[in-house]
Amino acid sequence: QVQLVESGGGLVQPGESLRLSCAASRNIYSIDAMGWYRQAPGKQRELVATVTRGGGTNYADFVKGRFTISRDNAKNTVYLQMNSLKPEDTAVYYCNAVIVTPTRNYWGQGTQVTVSS
Repeated sequence: QVQLVESGGGLVQPGESLRLSCAASRNIYSIDAMGWYRQAPGKQRELVATVTRGGGTNYADFVKGRFTISRDNAKNTVYLQMNSLKPEDTAVYYCNAVIVTPTRNYWGQGTQVTVSS
């Protein structure tokens, strides 16, 4: 089992930054991949960024150059640094953890990010 707790969401103006944190209940080095997804009202949940145990990263095209995912194995925490935020980034952001063998998929409760002037 893995419990994930997100934090760091809030209300910001366009162009500002936020850093989201996802704290895991176990050593994240034992987790094959962790990532951030988001879901805006009336839309499906979509991938934002992922980071593998080996440190490989993957980003959705709409956040490339603006968002950075990172992991701190010592703190069992994954971060999402979000810069140059846009109103269309408004969504609930969810942390995800994937263990491949056997396949298990875990989600946090989500944290709201609102970008508005």
